[in-house]
Amino acid sequence: MPPSRARTTTALALLLLAATACTAGEPGSAPAPGTAAPSPAARQTGQRLRLPLDAYVSDVAETHAVEDAQDVLMRPCMNALGLEWKPLPRVDARDLAPWNLGRYGADAADAVRHGYHSPPDPPSVVRRDRAWDERDALPDRVLRAAYGPTGRGGCLEVARRRLVGDTAPPDYGAYNQLTGTALETSRRTPEVRAAAGRWSACMAEAGFDYPDPLAAATDERWRTPEPTPAERATARADAACQRTSGVMAVWAAAETRVQHGLIRRNADRLREAKARKDRWLAAARRVLDR
Repeated sequence: MPPSRARTTTALALLLLAATACTAGEPGSAPAPGTAAPSPAARQTGQRLRLPLDAYVSDVAETHAVEDAQDVLMRPCMNALGLEWKPLPRVDARDLAPWNLGRYGADAADAVRHGYHSPPDPPSVVRRDRAWDERDALPDRVLRAAYGPTGRGGCLEVARRRLVGDTAPPDYGAYNQLTGTALETSRRTPEVRAAAGRWSACMAEAGFDYPDPLAAATDERWRTPEPTPAERATARADAACQRTSGVMAVWAAAETRVQHGLIRRNADRLREAKARKDRWLAAARRVLDR
């Protein structure tokens, strides 16, 4: 049972994760950037969006670094058992979906072409995902040697102990809870409601009825294999109304303020979570820099 892989792309997936605050809780799986993770960006504001809570969780590149370091340390263990261990291919840094992309709704840069669907995965992401699929399909005896019967043993456990000793995996429980709280709290602030009202009025003029960009992006009608003409038309209007209403910049500013307050009230818990995250990442980079 291999550990779950880090998520590297998909704006809408990140958006949905952000809305529900569901992220992974150990280095083997990346927390979602908007959540999940998670992981910065919102070209909606004209710049990459960094939110205060981002400092307390690993982005996808950092999660990949831990995965890659564990691979390096697993190889001699597997070889000693007479088994080959093929490292995961690296993902080009330019191919990583940034954190917070689509956190407040569709990314305006992608909406016109892809509607509310994710753009196709770049080649280096496809290669890494394919390598994970190949690992999932390894013979049972190889998987048991690599991960033990539960996914937390075998050579993976040997590698983790060599990497960080007895340091527990990062705990993203506080982040997962607080990032969802921050999103929903900021969504209800007067300034965001006013900006969303401007956006909604703009959309109504184009014939669309949504209270805010997040509602438009998560419309169940878009759960189709490919973007539909109606979806693309909605997304085009959405992108235009984002520009005229300024809703994304207003929402980002409001959530930044909310997150600072949450960090102050949860300082001890977050400080410990960040210390563990930083120790894992520093250890991984030492291995990879050898």
